[in-house]
Amino acid sequence: MTEHPTSHEGRQPLAARQQERTRPRQQDAAAAAAAAAIPSPAAAPNPGPAAVAEAQAATRREGDRLRFVGAATRRIARGIDLDEIVLGLCRASVPTFSDAILVYLRDPLPVGDERPVSPFVLRLRRSDRLRHTDEEGGEAGPETERLRPLLSDPTADLMPAAELCEVRAGGALAEVLRGVRPVFGDSAAARAALPELLGPGRPVPTGHRAILAPLRGRRRVIGAAVFVRSTERPPFEASDLLVAAQLATHTALGIDKAVLYGREAYIADELQRTMLPDSLPQPTGVRLASRYLPAAETARVGGDWYDAIPLPGSRVALVVGDVMGHSMTSAAIMGQLRTTAQTLAQLDLPPQEVLHHLDEQAQRLGSDRMATCLYAVYDPVAHRITIANAGHPPPVLLHLGGRAEVLRVPPGAPIGVGGVDFEAVELDAPAGATLLLYTDGLVESRLRDVWTGIEQLRERLAATAQLTGPDHAPPLEALCDDVLDMLGPGDRDDDIALLAARFDGIAPSDVAYWYLEPEDAAPGRARRLARRALSRWDLDDMSDEVELLVSEVVTNAVRYAERPVTLRLLRTDILRCEVGDDSPQLPRQRRARETDEGGRGLFLVNRLARRWGATRLSTGKVVWFEMATRS
Repeated sequence: MTEHPTSHEGRQPLAARQQERTRPRQQDAAAAAAAAAIPSPAAAPNPGPAAVAEAQAATRREGDRLRFVGAATRRIARGIDLDEIVLGLCRASVPTFSDAILVYLRDPLPVGDERPVSPFVLRLRRSDRLRHTDEEGGEAGPETERLRPLLSDPTADLMPAAELCEVRAGGALAEVLRGVRPVFGDSAAARAALPELLGPGRPVPTGHRAILAPLRGRRRVIGAAVFVRSTERPPFEASDLLVAAQLATHTALGIDKAVLYGREAYIADELQRTMLPDSLPQPTGVRLASRYLPAAETARVGGDWYDAIPLPGSRVALVVGDVMGHSMTSAAIMGQLRTTAQTLAQLDLPPQEVLHHLDEQAQRLGSDRMATCLYAVYDPVAHRITIANAGHPPPVLLHLGGRAEVLRVPPGAPIGVGGVDFEAVELDAPAGATLLLYTDGLVESRLRDVWTGIEQLRERLAATAQLTGPDHAPPLEALCDDVLDMLGPGDRDDDIALLAARFDGIAPSDVAYWYLEPEDAAPGRARRLARRALSRWDLDDMSDEVELLVSEVVTNAVRYAERPVTLRLLRTDILRCEVGDDSPQLPRQRRARETDEGGRGLFLVNRLARRWGATRLSTGKVVWFEMATRS
C-alpha cells in the first residue's frame, strides 16, 4: 500500500515544498521578460523635429493662456462699479481671446440675500467686437451698438442680438445656466440655448467658434457671456473652456461685489442726506449758504454736519460739528448729536449750556464717542453774536470793507471728554459782514497743518472781497464756491462742511419794543401801541387784523403772567409780533364750544396769521405770529 506524505512538526507538506522550488524560476522568467520589454536608451528612437516643434508650440500656447488669464482677471478686478467690470471683461477678451463678446445680466440684478423673481430676464449689458477698418480706411474702436453686426467677418453671418431675453423655467437656456460650466456652440445644450438667448429668427454662431459661459455669483446665476471667433482665426480648443470659465467666474464675483457696494453707497448717501438739512431756513436779518463734500467717492459717509435753527426774537443758531471717523457709526452718532442740538436750541439755552448737554449725550453714547462742535447765536436786532466752542477750528469773519479776521474764541475740549466747562464769548456782528463756519477738512490735510490752512482761508476770503470792492460784499453762493476752489489735489483727506452767514441785521427804526404790566388794561394798551407803530411804518391798512391778534395773544399772556409782559414788533419783508411772559406753559389751540366765553384767541391767530408758534424759554415762553406786509 502506498503511503501519502503527511505533515510532521517542523516539516512542510509536499505540495508546498514543490511550489517553493518552482517560484524562483518563475520570478526569473518574469524579470527577463520585463527587461526585454523595456528598450535600452541606445535603442530608443529620437523624436523628429516636427514632434519637438509641436511640443514646444503646445507649451507656448499653454503659457500664453496662463498669462492671458492672469492679465484678464487683473483687468476685471480693477473695476469698481458694474460698468467698469463688464468693460474690463470685454476689453480683456477682444481681440486676444475672441473676436466678439456679448454680456447679458439679470434685470434687475439681485442684491445680497434678496430672493430673485422667476422667470427672470436677461438684458444685453454690453457687446464688443474686433477692431476693423471702416469704408474710408480709418480704424474704428470696439463697437457697443446693439443694432450693428458683431463681427466684421461677413462669413460669420451674425445678426444683431436681442436686447432682452426671458429665461423660461425648464428651458434649454435655463439648463445651461444651471450647469454653470461653459459649453461650445455645437453642444446639444448650446444649440437650443443660443437661439433663445440671442432671439428668435437670428442666425447664431455654431461649432467651436462660440462659447456660452454662465456668469454665476456667490449665490445664483446673474447672467451669461457669449464668446465668438470669426473664420479668420482658429476655432476654440477644449482648454479654452477653462479660460472662459475663469473669465466668467471673476466677472460674476466682481459684479456681485459691485452690486453690494452700490447698495451700500446708496444707503450711505441716503443716510448722509437725511442727516443733513434738506434746505436752510430763511430767518430775518441773515442770509445763509452751505456746502458739504465727502472725503472721497469711496467714503461718502462721515460725521460732519451743519445746521441753522431759528430761535425766538428773530435770532438764529448756527451750528457746525465733526464726529471722528468715516463710517455708518460716525454718521449715526452725528445724527443723534444734531437732533440733540436742535432740541436744546428750542429750549433757548445759552451756547455753553448747549455744548455741556451735548457732551453729556456723547458720553451716554459710548466712551469713545468724540466730536468737535461750534455753536453760535446771532441776534439781528442787537447786531451781536454769541459763540461757544468745543475743540473746533475757529470761525472767520469777513467784514464789509474786505478785512478777514479769525475770531478769538476759547477752543474748549471736544465733546465726549466729560467734566469740562465751556465758555462763551459775545462779539459784534456788523451788518454786511459774513461769518464762515467750517470743519477741519477745509483747512487741514497731509500737506498742511490746521493753522496754515486757516491762514490760507483768511487770505482767500480777503482776496475774494477785494474783487467786489469795499462797499459791496461778495455774493454768498459764489463765496462758498470760491472757498472750496482753494483745495488742491491732495487736500481732500476729510469731509468738509461749510456754513456761511451774511449778517444783514434789523435796523432800530424797524423795531418797536414795550413792557406791559400783567393787568386787565394791558390788552387795550397793546392795541394802541401797535396802532402807532403801524402808522409810523405806513402799514395802517393792517391795523385792524394786527390789533385783534395782538389783543388775543396779550390777553392769554396776562392771564398767567406774574411779571411784566414783553411786546415786540419787527418790520422786515414781513411783520412779526412777539409776546413774552414768565409762564412756561405753552398755549394749545382747541375748538371752543358755543357756550364757552373764551378759547377762540389762538383759533383767530391760526386763521389770520401767515405763521405762528410758541417757544419755551428758560425764563418762560414767547408766542409769535407773522403777517405779510401789503406794500
